[in-house]
Amino acid sequence: MIRALIVLLLLAAPARAEELKIATWNLNWLTLRATGAPGLPEDVKTRTPEDFDKLRQYALELNADVIAVEEVDGREAAAKVFPLDRYSIHMTRDRVTQRTGLVVRRGLKYDINPDVTAIAGDPHLRLRSGADITLHLGAGTLRLLAVHLKQGCQAQPLLNSTRRSCVELRAQIDPIEAWIAARAAAGEAFLILGDFNRWMDGRDQFLAALQRTAPLTRATEGRSSPCWGNESFIDHILAGGPAREWLHPDTLRVMRYRETEPAWKERLSDHCPVSVRLFMPDAVR
Repeated sequence: MIRALIVLLLLAAPARAEELKIATWNLNWLTLRATGAPGLPEDVKTRTPEDFDKLRQYALELNADVIAVEEVDGREAAAKVFPLDRYSIHMTRDRVTQRTGLVVRRGLKYDINPDVTAIAGDPHLRLRSGADITLHLGAGTLRLLAVHLKQGCQAQPLLNSTRRSCVELRAQIDPIEAWIAARAAAGEAFLILGDFNRWMDGRDQFLAALQRTAPLTRATEGRSSPCWGNESFIDHILAGGPAREWLHPDTLRVMRYRETEPAWKERLSDHCPVSVRLFMPDAVR
């Protein structure tokens, strides 16, 4: 009788929550090309073996399950930071040096979805597509879109600006809204993360436009980044659908570099890894 009662209690009890650490990291012109090579600005210097070693150590310390990466010149460059025995690397197919991708811990299953090329728009603009994957988890699926949006319109009024950078950023709203609408229609849990090149504090017009499509939770809301000083976030993690309940903003962390001399800002990155944790309840047994 007692044994039967214990079995019934175990069957009725929910399983332990599944936990994921999700991060975004702009790696600032991470490339294996030589200084001065085509596709690189003149002031971009190739990193030394010591630089890659330090970045790899920080990646291991970050110890995230999924990392959106920006400004990475392909899979080979990414593998210098994220060891292939630990991580699988998916990069967009863009023909630009600053590509976007998603790095996934080995053992996590995922499907690769087509790049969201509409975010890049006209190829002559040399902007970046979104990297899109579907993670398969115990709680179901989680769709992730990694982005690196147009630079130069961090705080300007977006909707009425004639500034070129703002016009190009404004054009990226529609394809992201379309992606969100598709996720919402399917009832999917989803994250949009990466370098938005946009402050989203207060009544930000960019974020408001996305939230008209579906409710979103921003992990960086009300926070400032201690990366290279007290600064507003431009690297964000947005959660929609059931993922809004999974994301715990109080777990937001910024990994600061121990090297603080100005030269290290280029040797490592002018961005620090930003991470948050998701706690996903498993289905009732």
